[in-house]
Amino acid sequence: MTTDHQDTDTTILDTDVLVVGAGPAGLMLATELRLGGAEVVVVDQRPGPTTESRASTLHARTMEILDSRGLLDELGTPPCEPRGHFGGVPLDLTLPSSYPGQWKVAQTRTEELLQRRAAVLGADLRRRHQLLSLEAKSEGAGRDEAGRGGVGRGGVEAEAIGPYGPVRIRARYLVGCDGEDSTVRRLVRAPFPGRDAARELLRADVSGVEVADRRFQRLEHGLAIAATREGVTRVMVHEFGRPAAERGGAEPDFAEVTDVWKRVTGEDISQGTPLWVNAFGDANRQLAHYRHGRVLFAGDAAHRQMPSGGQALNLGVQDAFNLGWKLAAVVRGSAGEDLLDTYHSERHTVGRQVLANIRAQVELLLGGPEVEPARALLTELVALDGVRQHLAGMISGLGIRYDVEGPEIHSDEHPLLGRRLPDAWLEPAEGGARRRTTELLRTGRGLLLSLDGDGDGDPALRATAAPWSDRVAFVADRPTAGGPLPTGQALLVRPDGHVAWAGSGPAGLSRALTRWFGTLAADD
Repeated sequence: MTTDHQDTDTTILDTDVLVVGAGPAGLMLATELRLGGAEVVVVDQRPGPTTESRASTLHARTMEILDSRGLLDELGTPPCEPRGHFGGVPLDLTLPSSYPGQWKVAQTRTEELLQRRAAVLGADLRRRHQLLSLEAKSEGAGRDEAGRGGVGRGGVEAEAIGPYGPVRIRARYLVGCDGEDSTVRRLVRAPFPGRDAARELLRADVSGVEVADRRFQRLEHGLAIAATREGVTRVMVHEFGRPAAERGGAEPDFAEVTDVWKRVTGEDISQGTPLWVNAFGDANRQLAHYRHGRVLFAGDAAHRQMPSGGQALNLGVQDAFNLGWKLAAVVRGSAGEDLLDTYHSERHTVGRQVLANIRAQVELLLGGPEVEPARALLTELVALDGVRQHLAGMISGLGIRYDVEGPEIHSDEHPLLGRRLPDAWLEPAEGGARRRTTELLRTGRGLLLSLDGDGDGDPALRATAAPWSDRVAFVADRPTAGGPLPTGQALLVRPDGHVAWAGSGPAGLSRALTRWFGTLAADD
């Protein structure tokens, strides 16, 4: 990346990728881009990581992602609760994973963790920078090859204002990670279909009050939630039949929260000291396309939803984890731009599924007495383990299966294809200490894992993968007995940990390597 200062005192920055927004999604994306070898500039209006305790839950798949990049040690051992909920109906989230359940980590800690890693890797983070405009440069500006309008397929030039004056940033790609009120989305005029909020939950963190903990308690007049940690009580309340208020971007005042809380619960919490107050509605929208030429979207800029079950932050981090390695490969020239289309197809599908389950949960949570029969039926159904596992897989992210082969994944195909690589212990074929599959993903490269336990592994597999050795590591290990990995087979694993090919011989491996790791140059 180069920087110049013109006579006009405008700072000029040239970079591979400009990320707008330094929340969890933007910072995760920056770390993945740098790990993949791309130059990245991140701009954000805020002076630092959030000081508001918005999201507080990391689900199992997000914990696995952080572990796969060696980030968990810094978190210590956060509190873990194996029980979650679906629409307020208790739900055991335990599934096969090293991190089952939901882990209580304040969003500010998550942002601080990712910001430190992004800085260590060399990301250029610029705080107090507000995006003003963006423009697609030539090479077919106007519409891309798939007919998506708004931004062309050349570079992107953005204008921002920083603490020391105007900044012009020229990038090959721009990614909007700037939240539900995304400036990037507005500037691109990206279609954002869905519905606005009709109902809302009021939320406040309050000190100096003593109220009983309430876990999704449905009372005659509304829903009440309360939990106290370290002397601070978080209350959330919805009054049945009360519509979402038109706030014009402002937050509710504490008096509104106390009034609604008293009408619903009969308790007076007005003597407490509010530390933070906000409201979140049941708006439900998703971009029609996550990619608009050289502009892409991740996190809440791509989808707006009520954060039911703690899914919103996790969904955004997982968007970024899917996109980062792909965009870095395209920037490096080791993969074609069609790889970016798989970001849309994979994550738009996941986002649509999550938004659908959140809509269902909102009805169960905020609906009045008319939803009680549905709640009673769901309570019976979650006692069936198949139902419980399905719902827990959706909420935790552990149930994700990408279509890595084509339009359909058939039931007769390998059970791991498209799914995440299980966290399992391996015995190195050449001897030595055991290691976990997660450790093999730390570099951010692809992985061809030969599980035949025979010294150097299958020579045919090694020979097939050799031309991609700069992008894909070859490892020959033995899986521990009784574990989740198939002995005598091999797995091609993408940098995001999802299995892209499985087999006992080289058939189909070259095609999978080409699809996910690029066509080789003529002299390779």
